[in-house]
Amino acid sequence: MGYAAEKMTILAFGDSLTAGYGLAGEDAFPGRLEKALSEKGYRVRVVNAGVSGDTSAGGAARIGWSLADQPDLVILELGANDALRGLDPEQTRTNLATIITQSRAAGARVLLAGMKAPRSLGEDYVRRFDAVYPELAAEFNLPLYPFFLDGVTGNPALNQEDGIHPNAAGVRVIVERILPYVEQILAQLEGAVADFSGAAARQRGGRLPRTAGSEVYLLQEGK
Repeated sequence: MGYAAEKMTILAFGDSLTAGYGLAGEDAFPGRLEKALSEKGYRVRVVNAGVSGDTSAGGAARIGWSLADQPDLVILELGANDALRGLDPEQTRTNLATIITQSRAAGARVLLAGMKAPRSLGEDYVRRFDAVYPELAAEFNLPLYPFFLDGVTGNPALNQEDGIHPNAAGVRVIVERILPYVEQILAQLEGAVADFSGAAARQRGGRLPRTAGSEVYLLQEGK
C-alpha cells in the first residue's frame, strides 16, 4: 500500500441493501466492507448512509447533508426501489446524476453500483432502466460495479426469506466481489496524496490534494 497516514472515509450511500435490512450492524455491507479493508491493511472508516426504502429521489434530497462526513469515496447504490415501483428510468438517471455531481463537487470519488430491473416489468422498461448505470458511468467517467447483487440474487442460500435482501452470507459475497473495485480507487487516492506529500504539500499551506474524476480537490491535513 502507498500513503496511509490519513484515515480515509468511505460513504456507503444507498437503500436497504446498503443499510443492512434484517441484519446486525456488523453484518451489513458497510461493516463488512470496513472489516475486509482493515484486514488488508487499509486505514478506513465506512459510514453507513443506507436508508431502507429509499429511492434515487430520496437520495438526491439527502446527499448534501450526508457529505458532511467529507468522504474520500462515495459508493452509490440506489435505484432498486425505483425499479420495484416502476418509476421512470429517466428520473432515476437525473437523480443519480445529481448525487454524482454533488459528491464530486465535495471532493469525493464515486463508485457507481449498478442495479437491474425485475424482468417482469417488460423488455422496454428493463432495457431503459438497466442502461442508466453504464451510461452514467460513461458520461461522468466513473468506475462502475455492474450489478450490486451479482452472485447473490436468485440464490436462496444467500438471501433472507423475502428473497430480496441478502443475508449475512450474501453480504459477504457482495463485499468479496466489489472489493477489488474499491481497492483500486483507494490505491489511486493514496497515490495522489503521496505524490503531493512532504515539501510539495507544505508549499500549498499544509493542504493535501484529493482527486475526483479528472479534477483535483484540496483538503486540510488531519481530516
